Amino acid sequence: MGGPFISHIGIAVADLDAAVSRWEKLLGCPPSLVTEVADQSVRVAMFAPPGARDGACRRIELIAATAPDSPVGRFVEKRGEGLHHLCLYVDDIESKLSELKAAGVPLIDETPRVGAEGRRVAFVHPRGTHGVLIEYEERPA
Repeated sequence: MGGPFISHIGIAVADLDAAVSRWEKLLGCPPSLVTEVADQSVRVAMFAPPGARDGACRRIELIAATAPDSPVGRFVEKRGEGLHHLCLYVDDIESKLSELKAAGVPLIDETPRVGAEGRRVAFVHPRGTHGVLIEYEERPA
């Protein structure tokens, strides 16, 4: 895998609109994307400052639950707002998932799903990654 490998850092928030307002001030730019990912019960705001390119870790993703019993809703209820996940690029997500499964790493997703930006993603359970929720995102072509 070439180049930087961090796609983005995900931050769970209770109120997406309030968080977007604050992060606009912190980063000096508006989000490049605000969308809902219905099958994950979240609203997402992705900040990619002007000039950011894929492959550079210059993106911050704010995620808010749209249902209290969703994974992000339970996360915020239990732990409060804060760092939720670290997203890493991979060139071939299916091969990576097969490799991890063969190594006994506990997966949340055994097959990829579509993420907020329309790319294929999959999550690895934190108990297999020293307490950090890892998201893999297939690197754009």
